[in-house]
Amino acid sequence: MAPDTADEIAAYTTAGWWGTETLTDLLAGRLRARPGEVALVDAPDRGSWCPGEQQRLTWAELAGLVNGTAQQLRAAGVDAGDRVGVQLPNVTELVVTLLAVLRIGAVAVPFPVQHRRHELQSGWDTAQLHAFVTAPRADRPDQVEAIVNVASPSEATVLVFGAEATSADITALDLEPLPWPDAPDDNEPGDANGIATICWTSGTTGTPKGVPRSHNCWVAAGRFNVSGVGLSADDRVLCPFPLVNMAGIGGMLVPWLLTGYRLVLHQPFDLPTFLSQISQEQITYTVAPPALLNMLLRSDELLAQADLSSVRTIGSGAAPLDPAMVAGWQHDHDIEVVNIFGSNEGAAMLATAALVPDPALRARMFPAIGRTDANWDTPVASINRTRLVDLDTDEDIDEPGRVGELRFHGPTVFGGYLDSDGTEFDHRGYYRTGDLFELHADHEGRRYYRFVDRAKDIIIRGGMNISATEVETLLAAHDGVREVAVVAAPGGDLGEVVAAVVVADRGEPPGLDHLVDHLRDMGVASYKLPERLAVVDALPRNALGKVVKSDLEALFS
Repeated sequence: MAPDTADEIAAYTTAGWWGTETLTDLLAGRLRARPGEVALVDAPDRGSWCPGEQQRLTWAELAGLVNGTAQQLRAAGVDAGDRVGVQLPNVTELVVTLLAVLRIGAVAVPFPVQHRRHELQSGWDTAQLHAFVTAPRADRPDQVEAIVNVASPSEATVLVFGAEATSADITALDLEPLPWPDAPDDNEPGDANGIATICWTSGTTGTPKGVPRSHNCWVAAGRFNVSGVGLSADDRVLCPFPLVNMAGIGGMLVPWLLTGYRLVLHQPFDLPTFLSQISQEQITYTVAPPALLNMLLRSDELLAQADLSSVRTIGSGAAPLDPAMVAGWQHDHDIEVVNIFGSNEGAAMLATAALVPDPALRARMFPAIGRTDANWDTPVASINRTRLVDLDTDEDIDEPGRVGELRFHGPTVFGGYLDSDGTEFDHRGYYRTGDLFELHADHEGRRYYRFVDRAKDIIIRGGMNISATEVETLLAAHDGVREVAVVAAPGGDLGEVVAAVVVADRGEPPGLDHLVDHLRDMGVASYKLPERLAVVDALPRNALGKVVKSDLEALFS
């Protein structure tokens, strides 16, 4: 099954953005070009939260482990086209598993490590998984059992790294190498237009949505980042974002396969370890949320203990950047902060120093690439088309200062959600981001997009997207809740946190602890749990009966 139409495949191939190489082909290319170069490095503290010793692998060693794991998956009954769930932190086993699944022509379905029974069950049912790969975790001793319980009704295979096959419900996996073949097998599956992965995005419908992406779609996204950020084989890249979505896979993993740079893993986030990895591994590029960059810039003590002399560029996004922060890193530390806008669906924009030299402007604006009225001198100017649309009239916005929804169409953009009804695209085939921007023109007439607000009801906590609708639906099941609305509240270094506004059903209103316990009992991921609570007599509504969330956000400001 291909996630894109024949016309799109032909157009993107003719334009040179798509081709015939799969992600497996890219791995084989790196093996041929750089067999003895270090390819992948674990975090030094990985053993404290995931079984196994720290790995430092060359491309040849990595390819051997990928091939060995692929054969183990085949032996366990995984075939081309099967959908394989994966829930592992950023360790060697995650990279190996993703690549091994692709090597046998199956579809990788990665889940964030924060997902628990609630999210796993939803994803399992939506993606119709045939197998699931995980590992024991010190922080979640019941995780393997929870996955087995979710898998049991479908009789799917559960494969576990670092564990014995203690029952018929578990198949043990080992990191055992098997040499990569010198030539491709005649029967080796490979279709660059076929689905490679299904990732998850927090939609506004109450449950995470599955986002299928082809090999070609990933390669186009990877090329966008390689060219935009200026990555090469000489770079050493530190990845603190989980390799389960666009930020990790499109921003780090695929560019690694395209260039052959050294990829250094990190997760869960630990600031001392993160800073020590930058120094010890001589990192040249990494990513960090805006709140962390703000905090570091304000802490002379932390910066005095950190050696950041190797760092050339830091990517940041998911929230508007502070102009003073971007300027501070550039002027005081000679480090470029790249402003990144992106989504799992493939919408992508970069504001780099080469395109936007003024750090204050770069913090707030993105080059309006993809428009017929905006020309930018960058190799990725032609990759996607964009339009700004008035939500009331559905007209294109061409004049500065008018707010509209930003929409994308192009080779980095997915072809539609699993079980899609098509409403994620407009009548011209552009993906509706749900994000509000306005056009801005500088004194030289260059056009920019400036972020204004999110039209979608999404909370971003520490880089993780949370659907307010999903949390509201879960909280509404509590006996003491008559009505509930969920909004974002200021979260300091986390950016935003979940705040619940409750109208009690009867008697004593439930406390925050009771609501959190209720969600924990439902197996909801911890990052979705509310951290603020307000109890009101009634939710404010407009003339059409819609809850006015701006009034509720003011309760927590």
